[in-house]
Amino acid sequence: MWSPAPENGTLFIDGKWRPAVSRATFETRNPATSELLAQISDGGLDDAREAIAAASAAAAAWAARTAYSRAAVLAEAHRLMLARADDLALLMTSEQGKPLRAARNEVGYAGDFLQWFAEEAKRVYGTTIPSARGDQRFFTMQQPVGVVAAITPWNYPVSMITRKVGPALAAGCTVVLKPAEQTPLCAVATFQLLQDAGLPPGVCNLITASRPEAVGNALLTSETVRKLTFTGSTEVGKQLAARAAATVKRVSLELGGHAPFIVFGDADAAHAAKGASLVKFLNTGQACISPNRILVQRDLYPAFLEVLAQRVANLRAGNGAEPGVTIGPLIDDQAIAKMERHVNDAVQKGARLLSGGRRLSGGGHDRGTFFAPTLLADVTPDMLIYREETFGPVAAVTPFDDEAEAMEMANDTAYGLASYVYTRDLSRAIRVCEALRFAIVGINDINPTSAAAPFGGMKESGIGREGGRDGISEYLETKLVGVST
Repeated sequence: MWSPAPENGTLFIDGKWRPAVSRATFETRNPATSELLAQISDGGLDDAREAIAAASAAAAAWAARTAYSRAAVLAEAHRLMLARADDLALLMTSEQGKPLRAARNEVGYAGDFLQWFAEEAKRVYGTTIPSARGDQRFFTMQQPVGVVAAITPWNYPVSMITRKVGPALAAGCTVVLKPAEQTPLCAVATFQLLQDAGLPPGVCNLITASRPEAVGNALLTSETVRKLTFTGSTEVGKQLAARAAATVKRVSLELGGHAPFIVFGDADAAHAAKGASLVKFLNTGQACISPNRILVQRDLYPAFLEVLAQRVANLRAGNGAEPGVTIGPLIDDQAIAKMERHVNDAVQKGARLLSGGRRLSGGGHDRGTFFAPTLLADVTPDMLIYREETFGPVAAVTPFDDEAEAMEMANDTAYGLASYVYTRDLSRAIRVCEALRFAIVGINDINPTSAAAPFGGMKESGIGREGGRDGISEYLETKLVGVST
């Protein structure tokens, strides 16, 4: 298997690959086999400070480049990502665990952000504003916010990098990125690609680290860093936002979700169950947009459960590099423990376990962190799985009687990221779409995402948007200029 780890270390600072100042390393392993993949440089406080200094030194020259010059680098990075797609996908499957087909899809999605923001770089416009004074003119300009600290998750280890780095570079910002400690090689491969695309030294810097606190402290306390962008749990996001406030940094947070998947009685049961299974078990359920509560109108409930149970039974868990595997491993043993806790709590409180509900063993599963695709019926609001984000391959289904009850149940959460509605009634679709307190609504659509569309949450699911026209705005400051004639 192709390995991207540079011989001189996995920190990328000021255009050079190097080890940590401390020379410390940590391991990255395949979650499907426990195989050791590489020793990774374990960056710390001093390394992060050097990266911030490099980003600061490079900021003025990068911001001064024309939009077309910055766009050319991103366009070349997009070309290289597509050329290396097979290698990147295999690496992702080995390090993160998702099936190879899903990994290839993610590489394509990651490339979309590079391509989209290469074009958006050329669409950063100012405005002219009429003044009440005859001798005065107003105009605005958009300028880069400055040095950006980016922290990315393990579940989408390449596309979440390009979704942040793409718009930051397009806007003229420089970046220090701390990837998830579970998937550092994916970040290394992405940064090698950016280097090969001609990115100048210091513009984009990478700190791999097993201890996020040390690097995070440097990023959060630095007055040089003017923006923080983070994707991860709501709990950690709140802590980062509170600390970023001390230096009044701009903040973008893409946090947890608890998506409702609402199926009304007029929907086609088979079509809705197919959609539910595809998005619920996407990335082994380790996606913030995966539905946590599947709400089905009571007259359609038996037929829906029958089809969904068959689809869950057809899922095959295993090493994502093997043909036919549709469910990969969970990221670690802590994730397994959470699945067991949620399933056991639900069953003890009256839910019906229709399939799965256990850690898989035997048949090659013993070496990895595999949990059986699971289906729970008759889930109620007093169960943990109804309230907490599961982040795994457990589908929880609850019946409802009417539209009003469905809306009350769907909105009964502090989260507000994605939601899904299946109905053939256009009027109902519009009413429900307007009533749902979620930032993303898929109507008969399980994939309402694109590089060209804004992605983000409301309530405790986040602040700001990534992707689309809004995505680059997160990295720009508006400057007003008044001219007296």
